[in-house]
Amino acid sequence: MSKSTRATKMLEQAGVAFTVHTYDYDAGADRIGLQAAEALGEAPDRVLKTLMALVDGKPACVILPSNHEVSMKRLAAALGGKHAEMMKPADAERLSGYKVGGISPFGQMRRVPVAVEAQALAHALVYLNGGQRGLQVRLAPQDAVRILGAAAAPLIA
Repeated sequence: MSKSTRATKMLEQAGVAFTVHTYDYDAGADRIGLQAAEALGEAPDRVLKTLMALVDGKPACVILPSNHEVSMKRLAAALGGKHAEMMKPADAERLSGYKVGGISPFGQMRRVPVAVEAQALAHALVYLNGGQRGLQVRLAPQDAVRILGAAAAPLIA
C-alpha cells in the first residue's frame, strides 16, 4: 500500500501537520467507517467518514462521524440548498477520483463544496480517509475545515 496519495500530497502542500495510519480494510463490512474505527482502536466519533452527495443536483462532499447518518435536510441547508441526496457510488468514484471505501475529501479530481459535522470540531485530532482503502490520516479537524473551505454545521440525522 502506498502511503503517498493525492490526499496526502494536498495536505503536505498545505503545510498541514498529519500522520498516516493503515489498517486491514474489510470490503465486506456493513459500515466501512465503523470497521475502520474498530481496526484503528479509535472511538467512532473520531473516525470521520467522507460521503459524496448532490445538493440541488450539484456535487458536494459531507464529512461526519462514522457512527452517525447524515440528515439530507441539514446537509442541503448547510450548503445553501433546498434538496440533498446521496450520490450513486459510480458517480462518486468518477467525480472524486477515488474508490468507494477510499474516498478522501482531500485531493479530489474536482473541488466541490464540503460540509463537516460541527461536533467533529470538538476533538483535538480526527481521522479521515487518506485516499486509499485502508489508509487514514490523523489531523486537527480545524485544519481540515480550513484547507477544504468547508462549512461546519449540524449534519447528523
